[in-house]
Amino acid sequence: MAIAKAERLMNLALCLLGTRRPLSKRELRGSIEAYLEAGSDDSFNRMFERDKDDLRELGLVIETVENLDGDVGYLARRDSNRLPPITLDAEEAAALGLAAKVWQQARLAGAASGALQKLRAAGLPEDVDPYEAHGALEPRIPVHEAAFEPLMLACRDRRPVVFDYRKATAARPEPRHVEPWALECWRGHWYLAGWDRDREAERVFRLSRITGKVRSRAGQFKAAVPDVVTVRETVASWAGETADRSALIRLRAGAGYPLRAKATGPVRDLGDGWEELEIPYGHGLDAWLVEFGPDVVVMEPAELRADVVDRLRAVAKG
Repeated sequence: MAIAKAERLMNLALCLLGTRRPLSKRELRGSIEAYLEAGSDDSFNRMFERDKDDLRELGLVIETVENLDGDVGYLARRDSNRLPPITLDAEEAAALGLAAKVWQQARLAGAASGALQKLRAAGLPEDVDPYEAHGALEPRIPVHEAAFEPLMLACRDRRPVVFDYRKATAARPEPRHVEPWALECWRGHWYLAGWDRDREAERVFRLSRITGKVRSRAGQFKAAVPDVVTVRETVASWAGETADRSALIRLRAGAGYPLRAKATGPVRDLGDGWEELEIPYGHGLDAWLVEFGPDVVVMEPAELRADVVDRLRAVAKG
């Protein structure tokens, strides 16, 4: 649906920009395939009015002209829709070049490359290499999750979505009805922030835990979208990055290396294949510890130990 509408808007914009005289609704309907497929005049009129408003919101200046016979026509004059000259210095061009090289996902890579070529043609001399001074920089944002693209489009178009999500402590995925706000990459993983309609609260979802397809839903958002969506801060809080206490745990020898990296002191060998260490304790640490299964045992504090035991029991029950 989103792609069909985008093509329809592009065709309408090209018709209005390419004409030297105002085109009537009848002429536009006969020139654009999507309008020819409209079931009735009322359906076409509603579609055309929405498309015209959408193009104006995107910045296209559309004139409405009435001829001597009283017929109304539409056109978009090129001189009214021409961008001012774009000039880029070497540093600005380098920054744009690095940004365009970031994306590894095929669809975004093509769009970024095309945009960079247009900007280069607009303001950067051909004999200037924007990468020369920054050749050692090779930024990359990996995107491996199939859910990324449909969620990116849903965030852009403000469309509610439904997907199956498996929590770290759950044996099976559960359906989640979400109003998506923003996507952000943090420490090599992509996260979605949005409004969970079932829980009526803001939630952050790790894309690698989304199973199956992301399905779009009709209708408007019910919750207000915040001006600033702090995905990284939220994820860091849930991951215990804002910890102000310590937890004493025991690890099986040779296991739990991510936990060892967070040790605040020396790792003590207890014998019998077990070691003891202290790590920062913050919100969400219990969910992380459960992922290590029988290789970790919480000693202190008591509330953390109880939370881990409760989560393990929930997983065992299925």
